Amino acid sequence: MRTQIMGVLNVTPDSFSDGGRYFDAAAAVDHGRALLAAGADLIDVGGESTRPGAVRVPAEEEIRRVVPVIERLAADGALISVDTMHAATARAAVQAGAAIINDVSAGLSEPEMLRVAADTGVDLVLMHWRGHLVAGAHYTYDDVVADVRRELAGRIDAALRAGVAAARIIVDPGLGFAKNAEHNWQLLAGIDAFADMGCRLLVAASRKRFLASLISPQDPQAATEAERDAATAAITAVSARAGAWAVRVHEPRSSRIAATVVHAIDTAQEGR
Repeated sequence: MRTQIMGVLNVTPDSFSDGGRYFDAAAAVDHGRALLAAGADLIDVGGESTRPGAVRVPAEEEIRRVVPVIERLAADGALISVDTMHAATARAAVQAGAAIINDVSAGLSEPEMLRVAADTGVDLVLMHWRGHLVAGAHYTYDDVVADVRRELAGRIDAALRAGVAAARIIVDPGLGFAKNAEHNWQLLAGIDAFADMGCRLLVAASRKRFLASLISPQDPQAATEAERDAATAAITAVSARAGAWAVRVHEPRSSRIAATVVHAIDTAQEGR
């Protein structure tokens, strides 16, 4: 199966890449449809920024932002993921038509999240992240691949104990979250270790600072969106070759092409 393309839809005023662009519900729905037309297989709708130092959004406000968008896109037949750390938002989003909960805290922000996933029977993304939303924090790892894998395994065990079916669990190594550029590159170099955890793998590198720093070392802010998207597509190809279930991207078209090329190569290999 080809690696799936998860399109990013930020219904926020302050997300790092496109904050405010789609804060209006109608604009968000239009952009979600555009992402699907550009090759996204599913849409990840988020109402709270997770950039370092971001201020937490109350669940009530997050629900107000995301539920109308999810309802309208789900009514179109779109497969929807909700990007949230609030259990109440996750439950409301599933009721509105979301089929996946994408919790970047892996249930650590609100342990009730695991119970919501178990009760609703939807897919659950568990992402690795230390020190949620701590601005300027630095973290050390003895072996970043082994450490992240071990900590994710602990969150898988917690989800299973809460009643989440193993087949519903998706893991994400959390590129850029409590990791520096070297950590991120090491995680990508060792991506096979996460593909072998017995769960589906999601890779989310799109437009992140470590890509901008590679493109424009002297001034990462000078890296254009198009340049970041080209780098993202390269990571999509690496992730697809490792067997990733999906990649989370802002610009679906180039990543869809990259995933399709890798799928063609893999299919040819299987036929030899």
